[in-house]
Amino acid sequence: MKALEKVRTAGEFLKRYGIDSPLKDAELLVAHCLDINRIILYKDNPQIPEDTMALIEKLLRRRAKREPLQYILGYTEFHGLKLRVGPGVLIPRPETEVLVEEAIEILKSKISNPLFRAFTFAEANPPECRKEGEGGITGTDGSLSLLRILDLCTGSGCIALALAKEFPDAEVYGSDTSAAAIRYAKENATNNGIKNVTFLKGSLFEPLTEKLTSRISHFTFDLIISNPPYIKEGDIITLQPEIRDWEPPEALNGGEDGLAYYRRIISEAKHYLKMEGFLMFEIGIDQAEAVKETAIYAGFRDISLKKDYAGLDRIMTIWL
Repeated sequence: MKALEKVRTAGEFLKRYGIDSPLKDAELLVAHCLDINRIILYKDNPQIPEDTMALIEKLLRRRAKREPLQYILGYTEFHGLKLRVGPGVLIPRPETEVLVEEAIEILKSKISNPLFRAFTFAEANPPECRKEGEGGITGTDGSLSLLRILDLCTGSGCIALALAKEFPDAEVYGSDTSAAAIRYAKENATNNGIKNVTFLKGSLFEPLTEKLTSRISHFTFDLIISNPPYIKEGDIITLQPEIRDWEPPEALNGGEDGLAYYRRIISEAKHYLKMEGFLMFEIGIDQAEAVKETAIYAGFRDISLKKDYAGLDRIMTIWL
């Protein structure tokens, strides 16, 4: 059978099982099994070998059971990175790319300020923490780092890795309670050749307290960023099967009202932010006002919102 004929029949098969984008999924699965891209798929329309056809059928059956396409392929694209994903790790979403893009824009503006280097050095490297001859923040590889970034609930590492790639002189950290997520994050760092990021297992700020403050007594960040679990516990049952039945519940469950992680992060963030540092969140639908009130109660005043591609309030930035 030719590839395009298989795409057509595979699309019809997936449609019967309620897949939202059956033809696109069929294209991706057939191209993946043939180890070609979609352009070549349509340009050359190759004949499918018998063993490849068996593999296609196997993957189609997995998709029909509503296993996420990204888990089946074993990877997803995120902000120019190819990231390994699979059971045990949340699949990065397009909305989270908006969070990354906004963070990059703010950080670029921040480091373009001529006062930034002197201010950063003085704030993050008090005299008792400096080595003779240092002119900036010492990064994890011994180089000078202008920025220090922390990604909480890092999952696949998508946010931390995108920012680390964009700012190769930055010192980036990511924490997560899931051992599986940390394994994926570390693998993704290696696969993408990103060396200025450190992933730590533990809940939110805990691994910093336990493992890093012994190395430097004034460990604070220019940016603390997070896409935390924010689905209401009672709403998880209503999600698509691909999410509800396959993605890790601990990466979804934000507690009874969906705000548990925001409260914890905001209440502790001031201890880990530099002066003029800022906190950024991805937030769920209709959560903006509640998260803003939490930040105001904690003493933050400069708070802004940015909408996602669908026009919904999605990104919250909170300045110290």
